[in-house]
Amino acid sequence: MASHWNGRVAVVATLLALGGGLMWAQDERPYGLEKRVKWTTSRLVGSPKPPPPYRLVRVFPQVEFKEPVYVAQDPTSERMFVAEHGGKIYSFDPADSAGRKDIFLDWDRRIYSFSFHPRYAENGQVFVFSPTHPDVKGKQLSRVSRYTLEKGSNPPRLDPNSEEIIIEWPAGGHNGGEAVIGPDGYLYISNGDSTGGSDRINTGQGVNDLLSVMMRLDVDHPDQGRKYSIPKDNPFVNTPGARPEIWAFGFRNPWRFSFDPVTGRPWVGDVGQDLWEMIELSYAGANHGWSVREGTYPFHPHNEIGPTPLTDPIVQHHHTECRSITGGYVYQGDKFPELKGAYLYGDYQYGKMWGLRYDYKAEKVIWHKELVDSPLMLVSFAVGRNGSFYGLDYTSGGIFELDHNPPPDKKLPPFPRKLSETGLFESVKNFKMAPGVIPYEINAPFWSDGAIKERFFALPGDAKIKFDEEKAWTFDDGAVTVKSFQLELEPGNPASRKRVETRIVLKQEDHWVGYTYAWNDKGTDAVLVDEGGMDKAYKIRDASAPGGVREQVWHYPSREECMFCHSRAAGFVLGLRTQQMNRDQTYGKITDNQLRTLDHIGIFHEPLEKKPEEYAKFADPFDPQAGSVETRARVYLDVNCAMCHVNDGGGNAAIQVSFKTPTDKTKMIGEMPMHDVAGGQEMRVVAPGDPDHSVLYWRMTQRGASQMPPSSTNIVDKQGAELIADWIRSLSAGDN
Repeated sequence: MASHWNGRVAVVATLLALGGGLMWAQDERPYGLEKRVKWTTSRLVGSPKPPPPYRLVRVFPQVEFKEPVYVAQDPTSERMFVAEHGGKIYSFDPADSAGRKDIFLDWDRRIYSFSFHPRYAENGQVFVFSPTHPDVKGKQLSRVSRYTLEKGSNPPRLDPNSEEIIIEWPAGGHNGGEAVIGPDGYLYISNGDSTGGSDRINTGQGVNDLLSVMMRLDVDHPDQGRKYSIPKDNPFVNTPGARPEIWAFGFRNPWRFSFDPVTGRPWVGDVGQDLWEMIELSYAGANHGWSVREGTYPFHPHNEIGPTPLTDPIVQHHHTECRSITGGYVYQGDKFPELKGAYLYGDYQYGKMWGLRYDYKAEKVIWHKELVDSPLMLVSFAVGRNGSFYGLDYTSGGIFELDHNPPPDKKLPPFPRKLSETGLFESVKNFKMAPGVIPYEINAPFWSDGAIKERFFALPGDAKIKFDEEKAWTFDDGAVTVKSFQLELEPGNPASRKRVETRIVLKQEDHWVGYTYAWNDKGTDAVLVDEGGMDKAYKIRDASAPGGVREQVWHYPSREECMFCHSRAAGFVLGLRTQQMNRDQTYGKITDNQLRTLDHIGIFHEPLEKKPEEYAKFADPFDPQAGSVETRARVYLDVNCAMCHVNDGGGNAAIQVSFKTPTDKTKMIGEMPMHDVAGGQEMRVVAPGDPDHSVLYWRMTQRGASQMPPSSTNIVDKQGAELIADWIRSLSAGDN
C-alpha cells in the first residue's frame, strides 16, 4: 500500500515539475497550447515622453507601517514619527539599522494627523486629529486633542492620561483634515463636509456649523470652562448665527494643508468629487465654493451661496490626471535649490507629484510642472531639516524621499512610435502576432461603441502571473495587454470591418501605463497617438440616416484616460481575471478552456488548485439562457461600471456595483441620487419597477456631461440599457 501511494506521489511530482496543473492529471483532452513559447521580441521599454525630473526613492527600509497616514520629523532630534490609520503613532531612529519602532501614542480612535506645538521643546505638546473609530457604536465625532509628553520618557512617549479634548464636531464621510498651529500662534483645524457624498446635508455654504470649514482657535489662552478661546479678528465673530470658530469655509475634504512661509496663508489640498481636485490658497473669510461649485465648475448651482463671495482654486486637476489630491509644502530646503519657494503636492490615487510657483502680487501661477510619476499611494508629505522632502505610501507602509531622476539610459532604443516597432507582431499588415503573444477572450465585454475587439497579452521571457480566484490577477514587470478595435462601416457586414485602434497597457517598474495606436487608412500599420488623445470621424452606411450615411466619431483616449479605467482600484488589468477568463478559446484548430491552457503552459506562478468548472464565471449579459435578468444585469454593471464604483475607485456616487456585492448592499435600490438630475424629487438611483425614474438608466442613455460610462464612448449602448431597464422593471417596490 505504501509503495503504491509513493508511486502516485512521484507521478504527481513529475506532473507539477512539467508545469501542468494537478487537476488535469487524468484529463487526456488536448490543450489549446501544448507548451509556452517565450515572447522575446518586446521593444516596449521606456516612455515616449521624457522622464519626469524627479522620483521617489524608498528610505528607512528597515521600518514599515500598516496603513500609515502621516509622517513628520521630531522638532528636537533626528527621530521620525509616523501615524497609522488604525490608532497608533510610532517614532524611530533613522540611524537604527535594527528598525525598532517605539510607541508614541496608542489609543482606540482612528488617527488622521498630528502636529507639534511650536514650543514643543519646552511644553512637550502634540495635537492629534482623529475621527471616531467606525466600530465604535453611538454618535460619530471628529476630535482634536492635545497630549503632553511623559516626563523623562526616552524614547519619547505621550502620556496617555494627558489627553485634553479641545473641540469635537460630527463625523461622517469626508472627515479629512489636520490641526496645526499657524505662524500667528493660533490653532487651525481643517475638516470636510462629513457626508457620504454630494454634500447631502447642504453644509458646504453654511457657517452655522463646523463642517466644511477651517477653524482658528486660541488654545494657549483658553476661556474659562473650555480648552480654547476665539481670536477677536476671526471673520465671522459678528455674523448672526455663525460659529465664531470659523476662519474659512466651502471645503469638500481638505485632507492636508500647510502654511505659506511668505504670506502665512494656508495651502490646502481639497479632495474633489465628480471631476476636479483642487489646490487652494485660503485666507480669512474665504469661500472655496463647495458644494455650489467643484473647483470652478457648477455642482449644486442653485444652492444659496454663503456670506462671502466664491474664490477660485489656485490649481484644479481633472480626474483623468488626479483622483484624490494630497496637499504638501512650500519647499524651503537647500537640497533642491531649483525648487526653493515652489509648492509641492501630489495625488493619492495616481502617485504623481507636481510643483507650482505663485506670484502673490499678480495673484497667478507662473510655473506648474509634473515632477514625479510613481506607483505609490501618496497619503501625506513631510519636510526634513536637512532639505529632504518625504512622501508616505499608504499601501506599502514605506517612507519615500524625493530625489533627482537619473538621466535616461542612452542604450535603450526609442519608444515604438509605430505598432510594427513594438515587437508584438510578426506582421502588422496581416495582423499576425509574434510568437509568445497569447490570444484570449472574455465572457462579458465592455461596451466600446459597437466595435469588434481582438484581445492578446504577452509576458516577456519567464515572467508570469499571480492567479487570484476573486481579485485581479497580478502581472510581472514587462507584461502587456493588447486590444484592437474594428468598426463595421456597414453594420452587420463583416466584410466592411476596418481596424481603427490598437490599445496597449504596459507594466514597467511596477507601474502601468496605457498607450494607443491609430491605424492608417490602408490598414498596414498604426501610429502612436499623442498623449492627449484625439477624435476621428468615420462614415457609416446606415439606411436610417439622412442620405444613407451617418458619421461616427471614434475617440482615441489620452494616456491619462486609459488609466482612468485601468485604475489601481480595478487592479489595472480589467479583462484578465478569473470570472472573465473562465471560458473556451480557440487556439488554431483546438478549442480549450483558457484557464486550463494557461495553467498547463505554466503561465501562473503556482499551479491552479481546482478545475475550471469549479471556478466562478461571468454569464453573458445578453444571453437569456445564461442566467436571470438580475444576474446578467449585475455582470453588465460590474464590467462597465465597477472599475470606478468600488472602494477607492473614484466613482462619486455611493453605489458599489461589483458583482460580489449583494444587490441589497449596493446602495442603489430606492436610494436618493447624490446629484441634481432631470426628473425631480421622484428620481432614485434605481427606482424599483420604474426605469424612467432611475438615475442609473437615465445616465446610461445620455451622452455628454451626464453620461455613463463617463469616457471613451460616444454612442449609447442600447442593448445594455434595455437589459438594465428589464432588470429595474423586474424589481418590486418591496426591494428598496
